[in-house]
Amino acid sequence: MKTFAFEHATSVEGAIASVVATGGKYYAGGTNLLDLMKGGVEAPPALVDVRRLDLRNVAATESGGVHIESGVTNSAIANHPLIRSQYPVLSQAILSGATTQLRNMATAGGNLLQRTRCPYFMEAAFAQCNKRIPGSGCAATDSFNREHAIFGASDACVAIHPSDMAVALAILDAGVHVHGPEGRRTVPIADFFRLPGEEPQRDNTLRTAELITGIELPPSPFAEHSWYLKVRDRHSYAFALVSVAAGLEIEEGRIRAAAIGLGGVAAKPWRVAEAEHSLIGQVPSLDAFRAAARLVMAGAQPLSQNAFKVDLGLHSVVRALTKAAGSAGRVAG
Repeated sequence: MKTFAFEHATSVEGAIASVVATGGKYYAGGTNLLDLMKGGVEAPPALVDVRRLDLRNVAATESGGVHIESGVTNSAIANHPLIRSQYPVLSQAILSGATTQLRNMATAGGNLLQRTRCPYFMEAAFAQCNKRIPGSGCAATDSFNREHAIFGASDACVAIHPSDMAVALAILDAGVHVHGPEGRRTVPIADFFRLPGEEPQRDNTLRTAELITGIELPPSPFAEHSWYLKVRDRHSYAFALVSVAAGLEIEEGRIRAAAIGLGGVAAKPWRVAEAEHSLIGQVPSLDAFRAAARLVMAGAQPLSQNAFKVDLGLHSVVRALTKAAGSAGRVAG
């Protein structure tokens, strides 16, 4: 690990000014950033600690939604009464990821900013990784790519985004509040992450020195009928091969609204509007869910080792929708 400067920020504006001045990075839980620094993948000249900014509140909004400040830990989000009762799919998604110890440290903002776990990115000894060394090539394209993208990839990068929380936020149409040198703005979660294109080194649409200050959830119609399903090689502490966040609004026996988000398959949570719209007006049934699943997976472009994700995705979407349709909308425990 290279030497770096370290500073405790005492205000949002001060933190932004420090990152602008030093070219450094914001530091909160550090559960991903420190690993990358230790491995030589990241080498920021400075870390600006934002843990003293008191961005640790979860509160109801006047519109009936919930605002989560960026410094709230994953554990605190997952176990908050407002999240468990109104957005159980978010609680389920968070609890499916990492270990309790990591969830106790990781923050809402950091979760969105975590980097891919592609081994060619994570291991600095590999010379080919466009995300780490732009222009060097993508080693995964013709090598080990079992865990990589089947949607939205490019010749430059086939890595996926590893967040479980982001997949749930995607079907909840969350907004990400950011503050930077140019002021404040809110980025819809659908526009927050970037597909690799020719610039895979850019994971998201944040501008220079912008700090995530919060995540806002609008009122959700899916509190009673939602589910997060994560399929992985082992139950304990593994990233998703395929995950599905499913939400349904059911009224008088028919589906009034639907949302399906996939994780583990692209560089951003993956939604297909046509599949969601196909469920509107339908009676919840296996036939309707299978038809929607086929639409979700229709555009898949598997690599040499991950064609199994297509069939796995089909079954996972059907299973998640079935569980959502029958769920009581609450997290057990």
